Amino acid sequence: MERFFRYKIDHLIFWSLTIFFHGYTRLHVLNEAGTIHFILELLIRNGLLAIAIYFTLFISVPQFAKRRNWIISSGLILLTIFFYVAGKNAHDAYLYGYVLNLPEKQSFLNNALYNLSIVVFYLAFAVTLYLSKQWYLQRSLLQKIELEKLNTELEYLKAQINPHFLFNSINTIYVMIDRQNKEARETLSRFSDLLRYQLYECNGAEIAVEKEIHYLKNYVELQKLRKDHNYEITFRHSPELKKFTLPPLLLIPFVENAFKHVSHFSDKKNTIEIELTIQGNFFYMTVCNTIDGIKTSAQPSGIGLKNVTRRLELLYPGQHNLIINEKPGYFEARLELKLKEPLNPAA
Repeated sequence: MERFFRYKIDHLIFWSLTIFFHGYTRLHVLNEAGTIHFILELLIRNGLLAIAIYFTLFISVPQFAKRRNWIISSGLILLTIFFYVAGKNAHDAYLYGYVLNLPEKQSFLNNALYNLSIVVFYLAFAVTLYLSKQWYLQRSLLQKIELEKLNTELEYLKAQINPHFLFNSINTIYVMIDRQNKEARETLSRFSDLLRYQLYECNGAEIAVEKEIHYLKNYVELQKLRKDHNYEITFRHSPELKKFTLPPLLLIPFVENAFKHVSHFSDKKNTIEIELTIQGNFFYMTVCNTIDGIKTSAQPSGIGLKNVTRRLELLYPGQHNLIINEKPGYFEARLELKLKEPLNPAA
């Protein structure tokens, strides 16, 4: 059914039936006035009807539904009806009164009532179909979201491990590491912080941005240990990034993607640059990294980027902008979010 709507098959069927039925009822024009006037009748009548229908569906109805401005919406619909009736009346007077030489039909208002009933019927029918289609698409979207939530919960349960056992094991390893080996202890401590954040602090819908930044820092520091001196990794964030919340683990996929696809040049620097800033009520994240040639990751086809793209569509509909840029040897992801709550610097 989604393909049916996606490829506008419903529009094709609607106009095919409408034009066929209208042409069948106007065969006498073909016989009495000729092919040219018959084709003109089909084009003018159905062209005016298409303008009236699509103007109503894409301008009048959204005005009525979104802005609740009933006076303007009703006025636009009446104007649309008048436009159709006036245009069709003029053509009917010409076709029947002068081409077919029927003096009683030369009046401009001769077919006004009939044309009015036609446009009102088709507008009502088209709006009913449009609203039914929107209802079906909304219901399908809700079902998809619910299915995604169930699948996410199932995957989480399948992947879940006993956190007490995990942290007890980490503590045991931490004690066993020689006190002189501060780097190993610090690394294990950072790893423990990452797990604690994921298991205990990411259960809510929102989390303080400060905690999300701390999580990203720990992740970047751990990844640095795996890279040699030929990698240049920078993480910058504005000190104004505080006192607002974000969905947990929303930013990490972009950082993970950078480390996963960073280049491995031996003759020049491999770089990863991560920057978080804020301007007014807009949060910005930019992640850049060098890459080995062209990678398909530029399109959000990886699991991480696909998931975060879907989350952004659900959590920030119409309030985010994600730009993926890729050039030979260079990859960049830029995210812009409109914060849900206005910032209060004095708080």
